[in-house]
Amino acid sequence: MNLAVADAPLSTRVHTDATARESVTRLPPWLWGEWSREWIMRGTVKSSTLDVHYLQTPTYFADIRIPKIRSGISAAQSFADLTDQQLRLLAGQNGFAGRTTMAGTVATWSHDISFQPSDGTPDTGRLQRIPPNRMHELGLDGSYIESWRHLSGAKGQFLVIRVEHSGRLLRSLVVVGNEFMYVRNRAKDLPMAPSLGALIEATKATREEIVGYLDCEFSVGRVRGGSEPWEIQLSTLPWREGHHLDFVEQISVSDAGAGLVPRAVGDDQWTVPVNTLSPRDIKALFAE
Repeated sequence: MNLAVADAPLSTRVHTDATARESVTRLPPWLWGEWSREWIMRGTVKSSTLDVHYLQTPTYFADIRIPKIRSGISAAQSFADLTDQQLRLLAGQNGFAGRTTMAGTVATWSHDISFQPSDGTPDTGRLQRIPPNRMHELGLDGSYIESWRHLSGAKGQFLVIRVEHSGRLLRSLVVVGNEFMYVRNRAKDLPMAPSLGALIEATKATREEIVGYLDCEFSVGRVRGGSEPWEIQLSTLPWREGHHLDFVEQISVSDAGAGLVPRAVGDDQWTVPVNTLSPRDIKALFAE
């Protein structure tokens, strides 16, 4: 099963299911790339307690939000090493991945995978570009302002791999330049709730159930330039940090770099809806 043809013109390097929508919902190129959130203001209170990374391709996105302080968790090797209180701390993390569309200056981020449960509210915001490399995101109800800084380095290089089963997204890999974000869904979708903490309280969840809620991976890192290729630098699963992203071992290069194929063919559907990389770029990313 060939997943992608990388040497076609940029406009055709999208999965056929997305092509029709692409011309209607194309995002402005200034939004493409890697973004880091500087602060968020609610009312008159400005804060920056989360480490926030946002990768945006011409269509698909991924976003991770980790508390800057996660005391006592760094030595853990699995959920089993965490106390109940530390599990509750992980419940304060966030992340989402899916597709971005815009209508005028209003962006909508449609979540295919989300670390927190949905509360039924659309994820929308009004974007205000601040040249040369910043933007503000304003809540449509005026409840917040976020300041974002664009990080250089993408140079038009984008790749998205999606793995679905029966229409449900299981895993996604988003590559922007030298940065990647890998997302793995939990076994079961969460019911609607104001937050993961609120869900845990409302359901009187057991420790086993809490671990099931938390077992959803958002990991961000660098393809090259770390201690090893595809090194995870920040993750909702802290024990993954500093390690190699093993998902890339499931991908093989075919046709001298012109395509990507899963090493094992199963019942899951693999697609590459975004690929602006040349065969040379592909071979460099997934060098064996």
